[in-house]
Amino acid sequence: MDKLIFRKLSYDIFSFFLLASIAITSIVWVIQGVNLLDIISEQGHGVKVYFVYTLLNVPKIFSKLLIFIYFITLFIILGKYVDNNEILVFWTNGIKKIVFINFIGKLSILFLIIQLILNLYIVPLTQNLKQDYLRNSSLNLFPKLIQDKKFTNISKKMTIFVEENKKNGLLKGIYIKEELDNNESKIVIAKNGKLVKNNNGYTFKLLNGKITNIDQRGSINLNFKETTYELSKLKTNIRQENKLNETKSSVLISCLDKFFKVRKESIIRCSKENSFSIDEIYEEIFQRTINPLYIVILSLISSLLVIKPRIDFIYNNLKIILFGFGFLIILFSQLSYRFIFFNFEIEMIFLVLPILLIFFFYIFLLIKTNFKINLL
Repeated sequence: MDKLIFRKLSYDIFSFFLLASIAITSIVWVIQGVNLLDIISEQGHGVKVYFVYTLLNVPKIFSKLLIFIYFITLFIILGKYVDNNEILVFWTNGIKKIVFINFIGKLSILFLIIQLILNLYIVPLTQNLKQDYLRNSSLNLFPKLIQDKKFTNISKKMTIFVEENKKNGLLKGIYIKEELDNNESKIVIAKNGKLVKNNNGYTFKLLNGKITNIDQRGSINLNFKETTYELSKLKTNIRQENKLNETKSSVLISCLDKFFKVRKESIIRCSKENSFSIDEIYEEIFQRTINPLYIVILSLISSLLVIKPRIDFIYNNLKIILFGFGFLIILFSQLSYRFIFFNFEIEMIFLVLPILLIFFFYIFLLIKTNFKINLL
């Protein structure tokens, strides 16, 4: 009978968590998706690229929201059990409150593992895939970026100007300036031209023009009747370097282990390939590994709903007090990384604080439930 009761509780928690996760994550995803529309409008990518790019952002959104959604889930489900007196089913079947709290604690460990997997593996992987996909995708809407009598910065090193862009794809009065390496540049001017799409991307087919190569020694002019200008290898304005949250956890941990004694230094950088300061890496690892521990703390706070306090004011306002306290814990967990850069004593306190809070709340619950050793 006990297994059936706990199975029903698990079903209610997981069902509500799943529905809440889909609803809240979808809302945030849509809002962020609107802010990312410049991928199409300004960078020239197609709808497919935009959709895949935003879809790969879902794990990051869900990871950020998981701790809040889990707390809301426990708070609402346990509150519902208490308000509807469904919680009495547990007590009348001989289930002690500490056994009930232990079950909630075990569930929280499962969600803790999910959060760690997301933080350490899935989120960095999908963030890296997202940027790689955008970086390597072809500019499907490239022709629409080229407008009449307007300078278009396709990349940091290339500017294109067209006098007229006709509906049939023909271009008139073409000016292309490309910055090359070693302070060199190339200017291409053509009377007519056309964008030609191939398997690798787009190529300019230019007619009746001149190419000017400029370097420190001067310039060289070359006239042509017909030539092609390859654009498939063009690097767009899309960021080429990975951010910290797109870097594998194993790489960051390896760097931190190597420079652990100077983990708070902002001048020292990990390496040329992964050029992040050591203090940034330390902060990122802290957020990926330490912050998820607050999930267990929130589960213990939610468990206080099943314990009736003797003080009338607390009893009458228990839900408001616990919700406010839980919200403060979530806020604190998201800001706690800022305290690790103080002196060594404060740093150690904030590193072990989640563990200390777990023990504190659990011991408090043990005392309040008049536990017996054989029930633990």
